[in-house]
Amino acid sequence: MINELKLRRNKLCEKMHEQNIDACLISTKINLYYLTGKIFDGYLYIAQDGEVRVFLKRLTSFENENIFVIRKPEQIIEFIIQDGLELPKRIMLEDDYLTASEWLRLSKVFPEAEPVSSIIRQVRSIKTDYEVKQLMESAKKHSMLYSKIKEIYKPNMTDLELSAEIEKQARLLGHLGVFRIFGSSMEIFMGSVLAGDNAHNLSPYDFALGGEGMHPSIPVGLNGTRLKDGITVMVDMSGNFTGYITDITRVFSIGEIPQKAYDLHQINIEILNELAYFGKEGVTCGELYEKAISIVESYNVFEYYMGNVQQTKFVGHGVGLEINEPPVLSKKNKMLIKEGMTIALEPKFVLPGIGAVGNENTYVVCKNGLKNITIFDENIISL
Repeated sequence: MINELKLRRNKLCEKMHEQNIDACLISTKINLYYLTGKIFDGYLYIAQDGEVRVFLKRLTSFENENIFVIRKPEQIIEFIIQDGLELPKRIMLEDDYLTASEWLRLSKVFPEAEPVSSIIRQVRSIKTDYEVKQLMESAKKHSMLYSKIKEIYKPNMTDLELSAEIEKQARLLGHLGVFRIFGSSMEIFMGSVLAGDNAHNLSPYDFALGGEGMHPSIPVGLNGTRLKDGITVMVDMSGNFTGYITDITRVFSIGEIPQKAYDLHQINIEILNELAYFGKEGVTCGELYEKAISIVESYNVFEYYMGNVQQTKFVGHGVGLEINEPPVLSKKNKMLIKEGMTIALEPKFVLPGIGAVGNENTYVVCKNGLKNITIFDENIISL
């Protein structure tokens, strides 16, 4: 693991060198974990040349690191000077995670340095071989979880009762219980189960599909719908079994559902296959988005695509330590797809009176296309 952490830090230092950043100060738990393999209360200081200092507010066991115990962040600069390090002229702070007050306080710790924006999410978007293996392990257990859904379903269940049973099985398989999401516009428990017309209900959160939720304090996901004949149940539960999160959506049917649902679901599978072939290194996110739209429009089914009340404007997103890492596969995003990225594709459809259809898979970007690591039956499964 020591070599893995060095590799990650070197990636960050290379990006810092490209942008003439002298040092970075990391304080948020997900980035601390990425760069140290631990979550702790304190700060990680990395100079452009790779020199590392750890400043702890609460004692934590560390090996092979230069450790300093502090009471407040203002002491950081004192220890840096005492340790003979050159003070930075430009320092990276995590502006995409920090509150305004945290940003201001930390920027004043280095009054002579120019604070610059965080680049670490860009660095994290390209996974190391170790990270890909962690995602593949999560994907394996995630698929095992979905294989249990048919046997735990019982007639006359509600979406809540089904979700609770899925969550139980997830924990027994080793799910860590935390669904890490970046940003303030998204929150949910372990994932989403959308039954019938609840798939039409709008949510203020930036998910592909919303759902009413069980309470106004968390207006997303299941809402207590009873699972009855003629509707679909879309299961989109998280797969955090290793700290790295995979994304799988599969659709289940209750009783007989109309042929239209199967037709739209088959279009979803076609889109996934086309994007997997088309998504070679060097293609832009916007091109992948437009490719999906062109297939939808060729079948004249745009009215059902990604919700038919308020349609979502992306077809996929990066995954990793958080469920929504870069890149976002949206129309205007000119970011290039690169080998080592891990992304989830989710071109979904919603039918009035029936519910949502469409799969979501997690892929590793390779030079010649996208490799699906979430292997599970992609047909609509009858319960």
